[in-house]
Amino acid sequence: MTLLLFLSVLLFSIFLGLPVAFALLLAAMALMLQMDLFSADILAQSMINGVDSFPLLAIPFFLMAGEVMASGGLSTRIVRLATALMGHRKGGLGYVAIFTAVLLAGLSGSAVADAAALVSILYPMMKKAGYPEAPSMGLLASGGIIAPVIPPSLPLIIMGVAGNISIAKLFIGGIVPGLIMGMALIVVWTVIMRKEDVEVAPKADRSERLAALKDGVWALFLPVIIIGGIRFGVFTPTEAAVVAAVYAIAVSAFIYRELTWHSLFRMLVQSARTTAMVMFLVGSAMVAAWLITVAQLPQQLAELLGPLVDSPKLLMATIMVIVLMVGMVMDLAPTILILVPLFMPIIKLAGIDPVYFGLMFVINTSIGLITPPVGNVLNVVCGVGRVPMSTAVKGVLPFIAVYLMLLALFVAFPSIIIVPMKILIG
Repeated sequence: MTLLLFLSVLLFSIFLGLPVAFALLLAAMALMLQMDLFSADILAQSMINGVDSFPLLAIPFFLMAGEVMASGGLSTRIVRLATALMGHRKGGLGYVAIFTAVLLAGLSGSAVADAAALVSILYPMMKKAGYPEAPSMGLLASGGIIAPVIPPSLPLIIMGVAGNISIAKLFIGGIVPGLIMGMALIVVWTVIMRKEDVEVAPKADRSERLAALKDGVWALFLPVIIIGGIRFGVFTPTEAAVVAAVYAIAVSAFIYRELTWHSLFRMLVQSARTTAMVMFLVGSAMVAAWLITVAQLPQQLAELLGPLVDSPKLLMATIMVIVLMVGMVMDLAPTILILVPLFMPIIKLAGIDPVYFGLMFVINTSIGLITPPVGNVLNVVCGVGRVPMSTAVKGVLPFIAVYLMLLALFVAFPSIIIVPMKILIG
């Protein structure tokens, strides 16, 4: 009864158009009233305790770093380097997009920011060279969603807080599946380009490639610093976020000299606004998570999924289907904050590695960012590229298909993720 009440109020509030944070608070209050526990003091205190978390401090700094990278010249130089290395191949700009998406994922951690950067820089070039519109938009959108998987990733930070999972392990564990996603895009793009006749750019000579590498090497150092620092225990993920922000500002201001005081102030304001929205959502979700525990909703869900506990792969497959369906109509962060507290006790009961589960959950919800009807990344690329939604949906379908195949592969063979993760963690 309590599980049905919580889901009914939550879904009805979202259906009415309320922001997810307010919908979560209403669902939490409904549970409090049903259990005769309603107290405004408890509500406020739970929200404050929810955001009073050291790992969450990484969010504003990574957001700031992402803003600086997009406007301070780092993203542009990554694209220039990729173009010099691979732009001369047939369909070369597509390979440039994939290479750039993987590198940008190691810089910003935001799918929306990466997709917007890819479309704004590369789509005009692809259109001018005669690339087909739909597959190009599909590729750029699909490349953008690698960002939540490869560190530094904001969704992995939220996953770590919501599921009480080591963020450092999530960061290290996300490297291999993120790279596999990039390789899958290469395969699909190669197949698509076999039938197309597009303009091929002249091959950059050795001096041009070296110049592009020299110009972009400062941007390439950032993911090395972040991942290396976390891997070798130099700093925590939260401290890595501060390092990333300071490094990005220093490179943009003193080396590339594209960052002004005016633009820095604008980026600080934008980062503060986004942080406020994320933190309010996290605080609301933590209230709901506390009441979910008090109302013993995980135990009720465990009774429903109980027969699958003895078959971890079948349980994972079932959960992934549920998450995929929810992710198609809800954004990534709310999906994590709502479902992870419900599923985590069942995952532990079935003996599934929490880090593996967290990575699978984020990969799954990332796919939801490019699936209709919501698909936030899909909406962003359509807006930036000024193309109809129907065109983008048509173009993204082959890439969604290969991502779903990867998801099924990871469910069937967890060692693809777990073994490299354990090797990298040491």
